Amino acid sequence: MSIPSYSRARISGLAALFVAGFSSPAYAATEPRTRLVTCEAGSCLLVTGRRANAASTVSINGRAVPANGARKWSVRVPVATVRAWSAPFARTITVSVVDAETRTDAKAEVDLPIGLLGQVEQLAMLVVSAK
Repeated sequence: MSIPSYSRARISGLAALFVAGFSSPAYAATEPRTRLVTCEAGSCLLVTGRRANAASTVSINGRAVPANGARKWSVRVPVATVRAWSAPFARTITVSVVDAETRTDAKAEVDLPIGLLGQVEQLAMLVVSAK
């Protein structure tokens, strides 16, 4: 007894979706993310990401930082430090993870929260009008 051609096509299509579903999230989860949080210094930039090896070194803008966690890591850096390590009005930071075993360097340009390193203006007056 043979399987009809439409059944074979459905089975191969489902198998392709199954394989694609397991392969693509691994790449999406490796990109670091940033957000602004409160800390002892006032405001800090929280950078989170994933790494293959818990002994891998994490650096931000070329400076090694102590990361909390094993494969899912996080780093808190005071905003004043991020400002000192970055160019004026920067919109991204460079996050590198150097694998301890293979010595390969995975670099990513990560977006900063909007306006984080913008210039602070002291406004004397702000006029808002509604139409």
